[in-house]
Amino acid sequence: MNTKEKKIILDSVDKKIISILKNNARNSVSNIAEEINLSIPATSDRIKKMEDMDIIVGYKTVVNPQKVGLDILALITIISESSADYGKIITYANQTDEIVECFATTGRGSHILIVQTKDSQSLEQLLRTIQSWPNVMRTETQIILSANKEFKSPINIKK
Repeated sequence: MNTKEKKIILDSVDKKIISILKNNARNSVSNIAEEINLSIPATSDRIKKMEDMDIIVGYKTVVNPQKVGLDILALITIISESSADYGKIITYANQTDEIVECFATTGRGSHILIVQTKDSQSLEQLLRTIQSWPNVMRTETQIILSANKEFKSPINIKK
């Protein structure tokens, strides 16, 4: 997030709309309007305004990975020799379907990747590919056994 961006103060109605959409992004404007006791046009205008201001930046379809044959979820930390190819790592990550998220980090590694693969064999192949990227010295991998709290939003809007 750009720290120079002006902070936007949300009122309680906007916070309630975001809370409703966080729980179900497919909720209709009419249902939201009814729940917050506002007219449909006023509710629609508020949602549009938050979209225009980049407060709401999108709506996503969440797929159950196991149902589509992706049984392995893992975190991969990339340890680089230097930052000379920092940008290339991001480019390669964005071009690799199995990599679902890529974070630049501080600490031991330069990047942490969240990956989904169909099995341990495909994870091993992905690791070989990542380890062949420029300046990647090594990787550290943690396989996720279960998710106890799913990511919904980077912010917690209190009502």
